[in-house]
Amino acid sequence: MDLTLGHEVGYSIPQEDCTGPDTLLRFCWDRLLLQEMASTPGTGAQGVLVLDEAQERSVASDLLQGLLRDARLGSRPGDLRVVVVTDPTLEPKLQDFWGNPPIVCVPRETGSCPAPVYRDSLPTDRVEAACQAVLELCRKEAPGDVLVYLPSEEEISLCCESLSRKVGSLENQGPPPEVLPLHPGCGQAVQAVYEDTESGARKVVVTHWLADFSFSLPSVRHVIDSGLELRSVSEREVRGTQGLKIEIARSHLSRPWLGVVTGLQSSDPSRISSVETSQQVSGRGKTTTGSRDPTSGLLSQIFLPSGSCLCLYPKSFLELEAPCLPQPRVWAENLSPLMLLLKRRQIAEPGKCHFLDRPAPEALMQALEDLDYLAALDDDGDLSDLGVILSEFPLAPELAKALLASCEFDCVDEMLTLAAMLTAAPGFTRPPLCAEEAALRRALEHVDGDHSSLIQVYEAFIQSGADKAWCQARGLNWAALCQAHKLRGELLELMQRIELPLSQPAFGSEQNRRDLQKALVSGYFLKVARDTDGTGNYLLLTHKHVAQLSPYCCYRSRRAPARPPLWVLYHSFSISKDNCLSIVSEIQPQMLVELAPPYFLSNLPPSESRDFLNQLREERTDSSTRSESSSTQELENACLLQ
Repeated sequence: MDLTLGHEVGYSIPQEDCTGPDTLLRFCWDRLLLQEMASTPGTGAQGVLVLDEAQERSVASDLLQGLLRDARLGSRPGDLRVVVVTDPTLEPKLQDFWGNPPIVCVPRETGSCPAPVYRDSLPTDRVEAACQAVLELCRKEAPGDVLVYLPSEEEISLCCESLSRKVGSLENQGPPPEVLPLHPGCGQAVQAVYEDTESGARKVVVTHWLADFSFSLPSVRHVIDSGLELRSVSEREVRGTQGLKIEIARSHLSRPWLGVVTGLQSSDPSRISSVETSQQVSGRGKTTTGSRDPTSGLLSQIFLPSGSCLCLYPKSFLELEAPCLPQPRVWAENLSPLMLLLKRRQIAEPGKCHFLDRPAPEALMQALEDLDYLAALDDDGDLSDLGVILSEFPLAPELAKALLASCEFDCVDEMLTLAAMLTAAPGFTRPPLCAEEAALRRALEHVDGDHSSLIQVYEAFIQSGADKAWCQARGLNWAALCQAHKLRGELLELMQRIELPLSQPAFGSEQNRRDLQKALVSGYFLKVARDTDGTGNYLLLTHKHVAQLSPYCCYRSRRAPARPPLWVLYHSFSISKDNCLSIVSEIQPQMLVELAPPYFLSNLPPSESRDFLNQLREERTDSSTRSESSSTQELENACLLQ
């Protein structure tokens, strides 16, 4: 329309706001809009809000609809119009939720296509199967670009690296195909997906379902589909599928809902729903790609005769086991950030907020417990002063608490870096490809664990001048590190704006090492595990579940006879990778006793670890009492002498 980007039309994404006072049309990430609505009453200056891809059922999208519904039914309902774009399968639920609004049906284009090709069985190695399928297409010299669906960013990275090595050896005439990843961590590199290659080479775009909801590329003629997505798995699902028994101990404190932390959450490759398959494969290239029947999950019409779709699974895979609709992510994800936002909006009770599908009561109670342990709530269950500050940060509550604790322990500079890295960059997400790369990686590992290694990686990245080749030589995600750099600046600006104390960098000193551990424990005492037998089998402190260190953990790369640390603090737990703890650092149990709330230790499930921690707490209390008694006696003696 011959308009200037950033003036009449603009966008808002994390770490970048390309809008101005004259902006009439703004494209915005749903989480950013949700944060804006949490900070200011009402819906701001918008006259029309279009919520796209509502069938994705993200937490932000569902909650936005609840808040917008209340705003629309408020004192000035005529000031705001809301348009919800979704799959027809979700239409009855949305009609009921919004009170029978008018419906506009957009017909889908149709066309002829060959039948999709299904495999007889599931592949043992999805990445290798996808690579071989791409190479076979290239050997046939079938025209058109290729779209490959894999469930995780790790598998996308592995697939792209494997294909990049193999396509050069193809004997076809013309330039080798250009292999391009597409997921949120790609940053500005995503632009290459939409641009024509200089040599006119075929593009092979490797993506996942979540990255694909808004993706359309007219040149795509071939789709290779794994049929899986990576989604959050809640504690209830884990107990149902893995047969885990998680003990819950309820306390008798002033808040009757306060109990032990059992918020087990993981990520697991799961079958995509039939609605997701319909959305993902349809409309990607106008009339160049295809769709699946929403009721059966089977691929249908919309492929051009020259196109193809290879399903890396048998036909019965989706027919029998795919859910009809995507599960609401609010049912599976950690609700602590959501509860913090509701408290910020002064929606004191979760029952006052409308959900398309209400989370389980125990999940909401768990979120309240987590926030209370972090001191984000006062005795009335409202946000404390600390909770108000936590809600200002675009971070997970436990990470925001660790960042605030760093003000007390004089390690703000290091925690700013770590907070940005934990939020934006995945670190090492694949094994090294050669001995040289492995050696370069080991040089970045820190003796204190993965958290300090992330700081060391960031510092080396900055010293390299943010060099892309430097990252590629070490298997690092250059785009994610650039994003971490932007996020760090944003967090620093936020801390300066709310006048929080800062500290000078001191990374590497012995004092800074202890201070950084204390700051981490202050926020992550909910995520601690203990090695039960000295062989790397870790029992999670908050529930009786055994896990191992991730293959990418720096402790795993150390040579024998180095033993794994006894007590560790971890950032995430994954069932899909053999029950692995990711981003792990050693801590001292004395720090846990010193910095975790006493009632947290009392509410832990019965275990040897809990008994040991409570014994340390009693010894610490007795020592403190003796010290106070000795000081009092000395003061009395001094008074008598005077």
